[in-house]
Amino acid sequence: MFTTIPTYGFLRLPQVLALIPISKSAWWEGCKTGRFPKPVKLGPRTTVWRAEDIAALVESFGSSDGRKETV
Repeated sequence: MFTTIPTYGFLRLPQVLALIPISKSAWWEGCKTGRFPKPVKLGPRTTVWRAEDIAALVESFGSSDGRKETV
């Protein structure tokens, strides 16, 4: 697991969930409702999120290490 988010680039779902400790189903529901950033499809079986979108989300939680107990 890494503790820093790249400035630019893409993150796969396991990388996102390492930063935001919630279940996959809760993450996908949040993406669907607009609570979390929309995914980007790179191919038929490749889904990613923009690193800058995830960094902004983590920063919005207001936690010093990017983790929050309840999301």
